[in-house]
Amino acid sequence: MLGWLRRLRPPPPIPEPAWQATLARYPFLAARSADAVERLRRLAAEFLRDKEFHGAHGFVITDEVALAVAAQAVLPVLHLPGGLRWYDDFVGIVIHPSEAVARRKTVDETGVVHEYEEVLAGEAMDRGPVMLSWQDVLAGSITQEAGYNVVIHEFAHKIDMRSGTADGCPPLPAGFAGTRSARDARVAWFSVLQPAYEDFRERTIVAERFGGEAPWLDAYGATSPGEFFAVACEAYFVNRAKLASEFAGLAKLFDEFFRRPTEGQD
Repeated sequence: MLGWLRRLRPPPPIPEPAWQATLARYPFLAARSADAVERLRRLAAEFLRDKEFHGAHGFVITDEVALAVAAQAVLPVLHLPGGLRWYDDFVGIVIHPSEAVARRKTVDETGVVHEYEEVLAGEAMDRGPVMLSWQDVLAGSITQEAGYNVVIHEFAHKIDMRSGTADGCPPLPAGFAGTRSARDARVAWFSVLQPAYEDFRERTIVAERFGGEAPWLDAYGATSPGEFFAVACEAYFVNRAKLASEFAGLAKLFDEFFRRPTEGQD
């Protein structure tokens, strides 16, 4: 109920100087049509209305921080039917000043419990909050060529999780890729994503173990299809041309899912 009550309130106006400063800091946001940039601004304002930001370890949430996250978070849903409803399973966004350390516990196939610490730039929890490192959010202003963007990565996970699990396949619309059923749509999706993932994983292993040339995408994408999807989404939204040169089929798959406008309309 609280979700629709929040949407009854008008979104906060984004001051022009703050918006222009955000576009200047993250140039990939502005690399689209004037209409698309204006829609991005409207969605960012609605996002700011609907979400609650919290600073960890004394970090202060300023207008700059909130707007930087909002503008990048809404980019993946800019043209998706439903818009911000893709993010309606959570409210909280926790910002750490830098990378966070999380304690993990796993049980191996023999039943032995292993505990370890993992350093995180961000984390998206199923039906829970999103955690981000402000240091890494800021890095998105200079890592476009590398295809790195922690905000898009975590919100891609949120989109993926709408299908029930972060397995690398988000919910697909009826008729996706010319298919007739949801099952066929998933088959069509993985017929493109799975070979791309396996190729990337193989090249990553060769680079790490035998000194081969490192792939362009973040090596973290080699850990699972779900992480590969998120890593590839980062690259898709900040440097599509480079992603397409490495994974042409994957870029076209994302074009169809994310409803990328035809040339000159984005």
